[in-house]
Amino acid sequence: MTVPGRRSSTFSRLLRHGFTDPSAAERLLDLEELAALRDDSVLLDALGGTADPDLALRGLVRLVEAQPEAERPALTTTLLSAKPFRDRLLGVLGASEALADHLARHPHDWQALVTYEAADLHPGVADFERGLAEADDPVSLRVAYRRCLLALAARDVCGTTHVAQTAAELADLATATLRAALALAKAAAPEDAAQCRLAVIAMGKCGGHELNYVSDVDVIFVGEPAEGADEGKAVQAATRLASHLMRICSETTVEGTIWPVDANLRPEGRNGPLVRTLSSHLAYYQRWAKTWEFQALLKARAVAGDPELGAAYIDAVSPLVWQAAERENFVPDVQKMRRRVIDNIPAAQVERELKLGPGGLRDVEFAVQLLQLVHGRSDATLHSGTTLDALAALAAGGYVGRADAAQLDDAYRFLRAMEHRIQLYRLRRTHLVPEGEADLRRLGRSLGLRTDPVAELNKEWKRHAAVVRRLHEKLFYRPLLDAVAQLAPGEIRLSPKAAGQRLEALGYADPSAALRHLEALSSGVSRKAAIQRTLLPVLLGWFADSADPDAGLLGFRKVSDALGKTPWYLRLLRDEGAAAENLARVLSAGRLAPDLLLRAPEAVALLGDPEGLKPRGRDHLEQEVLAAVGRADGAEQAVAAARGVRRRELFRTAAADLIRSYGTEDSPREPDPGALVDRVGKAVTDLNAATLAGALRAAVRAEWGDELPTRFAVIGMGRFGGHELGYGSDADVLFVHEPREGVDEQEAARAANRVVTEMRRLLQLPTADPPLLIDADLRPEGKSGPMVRTLKSYEAYYRRWSLVWEAQALLRAEPMAGDAELGARFIELADPLRYPVEGLGEDAVREIRRLKARMETERLPRGADPTLHAKLGRGGLSDVEWTVQLLQMRHGWAEPGLRTTRTREALAAAHAAGLLATEEAQILDEAWVLATRVRNAVMLVRGRAGDTFPSEPRELAAVGRYLGYGPGHVGEMVDDYRRITRRARAVVEERFYGA
Repeated sequence: MTVPGRRSSTFSRLLRHGFTDPSAAERLLDLEELAALRDDSVLLDALGGTADPDLALRGLVRLVEAQPEAERPALTTTLLSAKPFRDRLLGVLGASEALADHLARHPHDWQALVTYEAADLHPGVADFERGLAEADDPVSLRVAYRRCLLALAARDVCGTTHVAQTAAELADLATATLRAALALAKAAAPEDAAQCRLAVIAMGKCGGHELNYVSDVDVIFVGEPAEGADEGKAVQAATRLASHLMRICSETTVEGTIWPVDANLRPEGRNGPLVRTLSSHLAYYQRWAKTWEFQALLKARAVAGDPELGAAYIDAVSPLVWQAAERENFVPDVQKMRRRVIDNIPAAQVERELKLGPGGLRDVEFAVQLLQLVHGRSDATLHSGTTLDALAALAAGGYVGRADAAQLDDAYRFLRAMEHRIQLYRLRRTHLVPEGEADLRRLGRSLGLRTDPVAELNKEWKRHAAVVRRLHEKLFYRPLLDAVAQLAPGEIRLSPKAAGQRLEALGYADPSAALRHLEALSSGVSRKAAIQRTLLPVLLGWFADSADPDAGLLGFRKVSDALGKTPWYLRLLRDEGAAAENLARVLSAGRLAPDLLLRAPEAVALLGDPEGLKPRGRDHLEQEVLAAVGRADGAEQAVAAARGVRRRELFRTAAADLIRSYGTEDSPREPDPGALVDRVGKAVTDLNAATLAGALRAAVRAEWGDELPTRFAVIGMGRFGGHELGYGSDADVLFVHEPREGVDEQEAARAANRVVTEMRRLLQLPTADPPLLIDADLRPEGKSGPMVRTLKSYEAYYRRWSLVWEAQALLRAEPMAGDAELGARFIELADPLRYPVEGLGEDAVREIRRLKARMETERLPRGADPTLHAKLGRGGLSDVEWTVQLLQMRHGWAEPGLRTTRTREALAAAHAAGLLATEEAQILDEAWVLATRVRNAVMLVRGRAGDTFPSEPRELAAVGRYLGYGPGHVGEMVDDYRRITRRARAVVEERFYGA
């Protein structure tokens, strides 16, 4: 009977303690069997601390009811007086309906939870064997197993053990159970036991000491004849024993089942013999085994049966495990296998799959195992079958970033804890997160989430899964991993003598110097040295795949020295996409990019960002440069800041150019050389325009503050105006100004001239960076004319005095810096001159041809081979550009497509207008692109501008690699250049000279 007045207060207390059905709980508390417990507030508090108070109370009622009446006082007294026991018992009852069922069937087993001593906290195999010792048949073994499991689960749900310890205890309990089952099998067939030696090898989670509550226990059986026994009969006897062991554990009895024993990881799987001899195992692994089988053997551990035979098996297969990464396509095979697992998950379950789905437990395990198998060949500290131990070893050895390892460890523990508690409820093998509200609530509370268990659980689960998914993609698919796997074992850890021989074989010209660099980079026990030892064997191969491996290694040492104390540098190379290979390609391709990088080593970060190699637009660059100039204290500091931006962006452009020209694992070779040329030309042009804008702002601020007395614009000419600058090009410009309203013309002219003088001075200050030289020789009257004119002065000069070559020069005029409106008005002035109505007269055409012929005769450097000079030689840049420009001046007034400053665009427009045949346009375009790439290549390789192929063999080979010619093919490159430009010259002779 309910005591009047007690119902409402108890009801509210039950709600506060987490009961979802307080009415049913009140009825249970009113049962006579709980008379000794119902008024004890300690009990109610303890029930409220469980995962599911309603479930715990129901289980407690069943347990009390199952006790013989004379023995109930012992249970209730212990429950009320011993807090550790109370927490253990109620914790289990609130988390596991299956274990509550066991206690109801075996009411005395609650006594297994009473002991609370230090030795009981973390029992091992021997302790579990004692707990199973009295089992003399499969049924009693199941009872004893559940009794041990009861105590183990109690430690788990009460937090006495953490998730990794719980998994290890479950594996130890499984080991003890396999031993007990084998003992029963042997007792049932002593004649079989006498004929053979049988070893049981645990695989999978049991072998890795990380078992679940309910999981198949994967095993492999190894048999050998006992002394004097026949091998064939011994194997048959061992097979009968192994089969009986499996039945004892797997078959369902009145006490249910323990767990299935799965031997399908054996050679040939379920189609192969259940038991093999050691030699038969080895023969299979050496000849027939697939990659996944070696991955599975990583967790192999002898657990039962003949200990000497088990140890012999492990000793024999271990070397094979750590050689598996040398198999052809090893890394791609493992990656494909992981993808197949995900593809086979039913679509309706993939989002709830805690183990196999994306961001699940298997993602962590596969990433860790792949890293182990690749790097464990040369590092025995990685030889652990336990995921979290192996992850810690990978982090300690520098193979995984410490922050990444910590996040993976945290996520793996959380996901495993979820898996444990899901399985513990009914002791069923499942990895699916439940969908029901009550199940999710119990699961969340079991993990300590009490405010809003369902919402908190979903949030934490998704957060950890996202971390796992991100880091799995990062670690599992990084290019460096496949590159390390492809190294021969001796290439990973080299003795000095072997290293010298390998360096010489790879093509290093000075192996002794290279060895000194290697020693400086990788000696010692620091984490930095450990990561370098992982990187260097692969980098050496990438450096060797270039024309100058020695320069690549030296550059890498310099960059590493410069960034030695920067925490992100080596982590970037190890973890982020293709950063390491990109750096190797850039450092070994010539002098320009490494010199730029050593002046700003933090730019290495660009190589690891997928967006890092994309050029930035002119507006963005100008905004950054002007902001830097605005923060500077003086004009010289302002231009230094602008140069800093230019240095970084030149490196970005050069690195992207080299990587796309060479091609890498992550970035295939650019198939269209013209696209490379266009990208470089636009990027360098935009960058130099932004730098000039910064120099102009610095020069104005130094004397006039925010506003110059005259409006001022910089007009790009030549390749600058054509957006076709190379790495070593000067900036051809014209300067134009216009006095502001109310300003005296002479004052305006003085101001404009001082600005030009200051800009040139600032840009000519000594620097180790590639210079940005201003060339104003295309101005009216050339070197003898004023450096800067008003717009009216330009108009007057061009109207009265301009020559045809000056109109031709204006074909590439385009505003680049300063007053945009003034620049636009200058272009309006230039258009009638460069695109004359009705085209050029014959006199003008003859004059252009005469000037071109004179230039060919007078300006080609003495001694230069006219067939190999990229600018002025036969079929080179000048030939193509003058031919296109003549077409522009003759037909631009009628063909809008020709009104462009860009050579390739004008060439395409001439073809579209029928002014050039398709083949002619293609020939001219191919020659112009090739000549431009030769000039870019010379600058990249030598670090200084040049118009012809280098004579030094290594530099010539490096130019060849940039242009796509492999080792030994530089002669072919030169022959191709001569052939392509010879064809272009034939078109020029016909279309320009009219021959």
